[in-house]
Amino acid sequence: MQEIERKFLVKDEKYKAESISEKRIVQGFLNTHKERTVRVRIKGSKGFLTIKGKSNEAGTTRFEWEKEILVAEADSLLALCEEGIIEKTRYEVKVGEHVYEVDEFFGNNQGLTIAEIELNNENESFKKPDWLGEEVTGDVKYYNSQLSINPFKNWK
Repeated sequence: MQEIERKFLVKDEKYKAESISEKRIVQGFLNTHKERTVRVRIKGSKGFLTIKGKSNEAGTTRFEWEKEILVAEADSLLALCEEGIIEKTRYEVKVGEHVYEVDEFFGNNQGLTIAEIELNNENESFKKPDWLGEEVTGDVKYYNSQLSINPFKNWK
């Protein structure tokens, strides 16, 4: 149950033309402790409860456990979440052998777009499309749990 991923800022909207799927996501956090987060998410027509552990030093790897739950349950749990609900559209873009998840944020994080790629190991090679920008892997301010606390609109 290890998640290995890298995160990048996105330079432009070219990824939208290459997208193989698009889903609206609303999510909140029941817990944003630095050692663990507990997230509630509605993604399209499905609900999820996710627990993530602390990232390794490089910010690439951490424990992740996820369970699908009923949307009605997720909706009820969202009402219990800490302040700072995240709203975004997720685009999946196949590039080579991998799929990038590109999140275009709305609400308090409007203007921020982040691409993530999940890997099988930390040293796995992958293709970088031309719309990919600066790598922000390990920069905690780009974690969704932190965007709920300190949204993009407040950055200087």
